[in-house]
Amino acid sequence: MVQFRAEDEFLSFRPKQEEDDEEDYFDYFYDKPGNEPGTLVIEPDANPSKIILIDYNVEQAIRKVDMTPNACTPYLGTNTVSWMDIQGLGSETVLKQVGEIFHLHPLLLEDVVNVPQRTKLEDYNDKMLIIAHMVRLNDDGEGFETEQVGFILGKNLLLTFQEEELHDCFDTVRDKIRSAQGKIRELGSDYLTYLLLDSVIDNYFPVIEHYEERIEALEDNIIHQPTRHMMQELYNVRRELLSLRRLIWPMRNVLNLLMRDNNGLIAHDIQIYYRDCYDHVIQILEIIEAYRELAASLMDVYISSMGNKLNEIMKFLTVIATIFNPLTFIAGVYGMNFENMPELKWPLGYFACLGAMLLVALGLVYYFWRKGWFKSMYVDDDDKSAVKLR
Repeated sequence: MVQFRAEDEFLSFRPKQEEDDEEDYFDYFYDKPGNEPGTLVIEPDANPSKIILIDYNVEQAIRKVDMTPNACTPYLGTNTVSWMDIQGLGSETVLKQVGEIFHLHPLLLEDVVNVPQRTKLEDYNDKMLIIAHMVRLNDDGEGFETEQVGFILGKNLLLTFQEEELHDCFDTVRDKIRSAQGKIRELGSDYLTYLLLDSVIDNYFPVIEHYEERIEALEDNIIHQPTRHMMQELYNVRRELLSLRRLIWPMRNVLNLLMRDNNGLIAHDIQIYYRDCYDHVIQILEIIEAYRELAASLMDVYISSMGNKLNEIMKFLTVIATIFNPLTFIAGVYGMNFENMPELKWPLGYFACLGAMLLVALGLVYYFWRKGWFKSMYVDDDDKSAVKLR
């Protein structure tokens, strides 16, 4: 599981546990040169593997926890639907036993264990591999975290591989199986796979709504009181949305293949359900693109706002300088040390000079006020809301 979040001190977001590597979140797993294909690479901090079995048919459903791979053997080749949920990828022995018992190709097992992999679908004749990524918001509301989940679909069989046992989005599906809601207990493992994929995809919407709220808050702040921090925040939002897009984009091809599957693992009347998932993916991509464009537009608005703010400051300073220029001229004229200056002998000359300077200053202030310069130095709240970007 990788966490993504915006950091105040950097104009990027990155995996929380590897803050020294700024671009690490862009990288999928790759084999080291010389590794034999099918080599399992177990992360040192990976959770121990735990197997949970849910076996069901129309009449009943059973759930068993802490199963061993050998204990799952009796459920192979039956008329019931068996869902083996392997939570945690830290037990190499258990994972290899699962591969042997369920006759998993070494490359298939490698893809579900060596995380993260790109979202994809691969056909292994009697089994089908689907790699997807679950997302959820971080506990502190800043950024999001992603977890790979691997689906191995077989006849009346579904294996799922998760990185950890917490925070998955499959509870609604488990509840449907337990309480026999809908028609899940009447259909096979292909329909179960659809429900789980649909849960993974729908879980993107709350994350996207969070970014909608962040963008709206930034929009208001940029219009009313732009600061340097907002530009950094906009940059972080765009980067995080790009990562979300990168996670969900390949799911289009996966669902296209599932809707056109011809190997018999997905019934023809079930394929139409995957079309619903495809529509959700397209909707998510369109929303992400719209938010990224809005964030880019807000960057332009921020630059314009800062430019306008600078222009108003320069205008204010220009008005001050224009008012004081004639006053400086008058003070300079009567500050010259010439003897033949009649006004210097006049008893009221000092007060007359001050009066003349005051009149000039007031005259210029009145002139600028009539021209509307002072009105343009501020924007009322109503005016701000009128120019708010929508």
